[in-house]
Formats: sequence, C-alpha cells, structure tokens
Amino acid sequence: MSDNRWLMLLFFLLLCAGATVLGSIWTSSSVGTWYAELRKPSFNPPNWIFAPVWSALYFLMALSAWLVWRRGDWGGAKLALTLFFVQLTLNVAWSGLFFGLRRPGTALVEIVCLLGTIVATALAFRPVSDLAFWLMVPYALWVALAALLNFKIWQLNAGAV
Repeated sequence: MSDNRWLMLLFFLLLCAGATVLGSIWTSSSVGTWYAELRKPSFNPPNWIFAPVWSALYFLMALSAWLVWRRGDWGGAKLALTLFFVQLTLNVAWSGLFFGLRRPGTALVEIVCLLGTIVATALAFRPVSDLAFWLMVPYALWVALAALLNFKIWQLNAGAV
C-alpha cells in the first residue's frame, strides 16, 4: 500500500477523532449537571458505556470511509464520501443541540435527519465496498437507539426543558 493510502487512513481517523473531541466538549458541559437531572427511560444505558461505544463507532466510521476512498478515490466515490462528511457534521451538531444548547426537541428533529443520512451513506458505500457498508451498520443501530432515547427524554421532560 502506498504512503498516500496510509495518509488517507490517518486523515479519516483524525477527522473522526476531531468529531469525537467536538462532541465531547459539548457533552461534558452538561452531562454532569443538566443531563444528570433529566428523567430518563428505563432502557437508558449507563453513562460509562457511551465513551467506549462511541470510540469504537468512530473508528469503524473512519475505516469505512477509508475503504470507500481506497476503492473509489475522491472522484469515483464523490457522492458516498460527501454523504459521509454530511453525516459526520450532523453527528457533531446533535451534541451541540442536545448537550450544548440543551434543546432535546430540536436535537430530536436533527437526529432523525442524522439517521437518514447515515442510512444513505451506508447505502452509497455498499456498491463501492460491502465491508464499508457493514462497518456502518452498528453506527446506524446505535444512532437509532439514541434517537429513541432522545425522543423519550424529550417526552419525559417536556415541561422541564
């Protein structure tokens, strides 16, 4: 594999790590205070699970995008990679809306858009790389759970937020 391919893997890993950092900045500002006081559904995972799950998902996302880039380059996978960047932006924006601005209702609308964009990204990845498609599936499932959690938190706290 050429050095360029390794550099692109590093690029996608750093890009996803950057999204992690931005999201965690907004999350950390509220998770111990505002979020801790919200009523949550019985199926809400414990707080400690989120960091390792998101770390794994961001790694899988980076690897998935890299596989698509490797097979299609920028020109051959333009739509798929554009969708990837859009979903990554929406991913970070959700943290800003939910935790940063403390707007679960607005974040709910946004996470539905995020989930749709993740599905579109995975489907655009599939013709380029089956493995890239499958690496996006756990992310889509986790965000579907996050959307359900977002809805229930919004519903349970409608008068408080």
